[in-house]
Amino acid sequence: METLMVGRVHSSLRLFMHRNAVFLCERLCAQFPSETNVQLLATCYLHNNQPYAAYHILKGKNLPESRYLFAISCFRMNLLREAEETLCPVNEPNVEVPSGATGYYLLGVIYRCTGRMSAAAEQFTQALTLDPLLWAAYEELCMIGVAEDADESFSEATALRLQQEQTSKSILDKSNFVNGNRVLSSSVSAILGDSSHKQIKQLHANNTAEVPVYTHVRAPALHAQNSVPSNVAQFDTPSPTATQNSGLMPPPLFRNVHAYHNTISSDTPAKQKANAGNQPLRRKYLDEARLKKVSGRLFNQSIDSVPRRSARLSQDTTINLNSNVSRFRGNGIDHSSGKLRVNSSTPSKLCSTAVRSVQVREGKPRATENFNEGSRYEVVDEMCTENISATSSVSIADGRCFGQDKAERILSRESDLAVGIRELLGLLRTLGEGFRLSCLFKCQEALEVYRKLPEPQFNTGWVLCQVGKAYFELVDYLEADHYFELAHRLSPCTLEGMDIYSTVLYHLNEEMRLSYLAQELISIDRLSPQAWCAVGNCFALRKDHETALKNFQRAVQLDSRFAYAHTLCGHEYSALEDYENSIKFYRCALQVDERHYNAWYGLGVVYLRQEKIEFAEHHFRRAFQINPRSSVLMCYLGMALHALKRNEDALKMMEKAIFADKKNPLPKYQKALILLGLQKYPEVLDELERLKEIAPHESSMYALMGKIYKQLNILDKAVFCFGIALDLKPPAADLAIIKSAMEKVHLPDELMEDDL
Repeated sequence: METLMVGRVHSSLRLFMHRNAVFLCERLCAQFPSETNVQLLATCYLHNNQPYAAYHILKGKNLPESRYLFAISCFRMNLLREAEETLCPVNEPNVEVPSGATGYYLLGVIYRCTGRMSAAAEQFTQALTLDPLLWAAYEELCMIGVAEDADESFSEATALRLQQEQTSKSILDKSNFVNGNRVLSSSVSAILGDSSHKQIKQLHANNTAEVPVYTHVRAPALHAQNSVPSNVAQFDTPSPTATQNSGLMPPPLFRNVHAYHNTISSDTPAKQKANAGNQPLRRKYLDEARLKKVSGRLFNQSIDSVPRRSARLSQDTTINLNSNVSRFRGNGIDHSSGKLRVNSSTPSKLCSTAVRSVQVREGKPRATENFNEGSRYEVVDEMCTENISATSSVSIADGRCFGQDKAERILSRESDLAVGIRELLGLLRTLGEGFRLSCLFKCQEALEVYRKLPEPQFNTGWVLCQVGKAYFELVDYLEADHYFELAHRLSPCTLEGMDIYSTVLYHLNEEMRLSYLAQELISIDRLSPQAWCAVGNCFALRKDHETALKNFQRAVQLDSRFAYAHTLCGHEYSALEDYENSIKFYRCALQVDERHYNAWYGLGVVYLRQEKIEFAEHHFRRAFQINPRSSVLMCYLGMALHALKRNEDALKMMEKAIFADKKNPLPKYQKALILLGLQKYPEVLDELERLKEIAPHESSMYALMGKIYKQLNILDKAVFCFGIALDLKPPAADLAIIKSAMEKVHLPDELMEDDL
């Protein structure tokens, strides 16, 4: 009953019948309350999204599997400290982490969520050491920024180790299978051996009692009415029983044991039958007869079941030494045909029995010419010896061929395994290196690695999303939009990365497409944070910040460990100038992911607006350390340095920002402001002229040019630049400032307000 119920529970889990599995497993634990069954019930609860129930039944259990399941339950219930104590008890430091690589991985996730990054890295490394194919562990190492090169993690040494593990595992499985078969065969033999042995003994006793033993047996009569006269040649044949008991020769060897049993249990010798015609005997006939299976008809039929032939036989049927050789019934003689042929299983001593040729006519047999006895014996002995030698050589050859084929199959299987392992590690090596570079924000190098993937692997949702994220970090929103759209088209139900896709559409001002994407994601999974982030971006694009904030908070409620949702909430609070709540959500994002540079950047912007310049510079620098190739972060760090009157450092940072992204107009404009503070007017105008090529419709740029021309006393150009700035419809806050500067352009500089 227990085995049946356990099998049904596993079947229900395999078929995703979780409620049925829970019900059956509860009955199982009620009837058989062992800890193994409790573990199975906890597994059912976890599959049925009931971690609290699994927590309740596993609390206090000490088996490794129970501890691992209890830690999973605690993790899902956000009881991180209790999960950690279960995996790694404080009072028992020598206790091993349960469940091997997955246990170390879970412990590493707990350490990462609690901000202990170095300890988390150690656990992830240990998990990857135990299981090199545990991709999730390498992914975590990449996300915390400490992963080693993929060439080292998925190296040739790893391939050899995996091959050895797989080979030893297959050998162990085969050994267990063979041992199981031996136990099964021995039990079957014990059951069947006694009965079969008794049956064979009984048959042999019956045959011994019924079959007469002859020392000199004449050829049996061909028919009851036709007796053999005395002049017919006689031959001596030892009886089967006497021959076996004498020890002169072993019993005949038969591959079919049933045929052998039938042979030793035949009732009486069969009647000799004359052949229809004489056929010359060839040497290879004996070899072929040796290789063929003995027909069941020759051994299974008794003398009563053999159809009797007519007394009138074919004339001139001769039985001579050269054309017909006797085959013995039971011990090598076959009387089913008119020829006396030597059976391939008959030893050479029986083959050397004197055979005299007999010619049979219709009821009148007569003696034929006698042959030399010695020559007959030599020929028969030679044939039998060659037959036995040929059979032995064929058997040895068959054995060698079978062994060679088996060895070739094993070598082929091992070769296929080695090739498969190397191909898999090669694929993981490419994917791992690309993902590692992406997490280090070396996006251009990551794109080059991803392009090395074969086409079937590249055209998958995960890879295309990674490529889209790389272009997003490079601020190439058009290319990012292209690859995200391909990913969504290939895998329309994949939600990973769709939050970034919605941000790309937000930056491209694609309001209609963003709205359609949000509705599509909500229809796929209303309980996914990515879907609600897309909805929030849609409202943020419409400047409805309060509604956007509600949707971002909904995403946080669905997954409190989703760092980007916290950051988007911080952005909306910052747009609403609620800096206190903005700082709160940015810090929550950093608690989830310390390397989430967007949150560090958001905090820096808030402190910069609050004129807490030193705090702003600190947070911008932390963001820059995480993503040292971002032109935006370099620019804001330079702005903070400029506010701290560190103009030289600010200029160097702006130069780096311009070099990192020549299409970004912000660092060029900020560089012009720094040069303006240093009163380097010609250099400012040169920089603004270069900026005009990138952003020709930027009103603030023309307003700054007008101010510089006023300083250089080139009033016509100053008025012209102020007029263009007004025509470009600047923001309402800047509109009044530009008009005031334009009206005072002919006034002395000391009378003008420095508002620009």
